[in-house]
Parts: sequence; structure tokens; C-alpha cells
Amino acid sequence: MESLQKILDNLDGLVDFNQQSFLISLAAITFNPTAWNIVARNEYRNKTITRIFGSPRNGCYFLALMIFSFGILRDHLYQRALQDQPRLPMLPEPYNVLIPAALFFAGQTFVVTSTYALGITGTFLGDYFGILMNDRVTGFPFNVLRDPMYVGSTMCFAATALWYERPAGLFITAFVYITYIIALRFEGPFTDMIYSKRAKASSKRSN
Repeated sequence: MESLQKILDNLDGLVDFNQQSFLISLAAITFNPTAWNIVARNEYRNKTITRIFGSPRNGCYFLALMIFSFGILRDHLYQRALQDQPRLPMLPEPYNVLIPAALFFAGQTFVVTSTYALGITGTFLGDYFGILMNDRVTGFPFNVLRDPMYVGSTMCFAATALWYERPAGLFITAFVYITYIIALRFEGPFTDMIYSKRAKASSKRSN
């Protein structure tokens, strides 16, 4: 507890933890991966969304729309939170423009290309709806990173913090990274289980 208090004391003046927009941003960041994992697991077990929309594909498209929309809202809340935080130049010119721009471009590249490689259903939890990919995607960006979408998103958070010169944004970026790591610990093994079950079922049919 003492070490945590020291960290908070050192951040005093750089991060305003009392701003409501700051807390709302953290809540939105936590909500998204947590909610979608819960919803997707319920869909896998109970087919709730599939029954509502009449087919797994329609249900997956609906969930994709929800995830995308809440992602935009999360990003908006993040930018609003930064506006309420203390400003402090963190990089000398011209790197204060070049580095965040390059970081954001690289992050968006990872996000967009991974979405293109996986497709809508592959990106937005289609495997929980029973829409499984035939083969594992191994091309770019998956030949560079295991989880390029999460890494790219984190890079964009960091780039935005550097662009607006808000140290609080780097704190939020670290929070994003930790949130994604926790989400992957739940999402990864469950997805592996889904494909493992398909492989076993396919092996039984071939025998």
C-alpha cells in the first residue's frame, strides 16, 4: 500500500484522478471487453442473440455493430477525459508531432489490416456464434503480432496522449493494456476450446 501511495503522490499534478470524465473513461475501457466476453459466452451456450435475429450471421453482425459503436463512444470519452487533464509537453519539437503521428498510423494499420484479414465474423466473435474460420490466419499482421488488434488499439491510445500532451493519457493507456491482457486470458483459452471441439468432432467423423 505504501508503494502504491508513493506512485500516486508522484503522479499528483500530472493526473487529476478526481475528474469525473477520467473515471468515466476508465469505466468505458473496462466495460467493452468485459461485456463482449460475457455476451459472447452466453451466445455460445444459449444462442440468445441468434434466436432474436433468426440466424448466427445476423446475430454476429448485430454484435459487431454494437462493439464498433461502443468502441467509438469509448474513444470519444477518452478524448473528453484528456481535455480535462493537465497538459505537459513530453516530447521536444518536431518529435511531439512525428512520434504520435507515426505511432497512430502504425496502430491503425494493425487494427485495419487485422480486421480485413479476419473479416467481420472473424473479428467480432463469430466463433461464439458457430461461425468458425477454416484455417488460422497467418499473414500480416498476424505474422508480426499475436494480437495485432489489441496492440494497435493500445498504440493509438498512447499516440493520442502524446499528441494532446496529456500525461494522464499515458496512465489510461497503461490501464488499457492491462485490461486487454486480462481479457485475453479469458478470451484466448475459450476460443481455443471452441476450435479444439471442432477438430475433435471432425476427427470422429473421419474415423
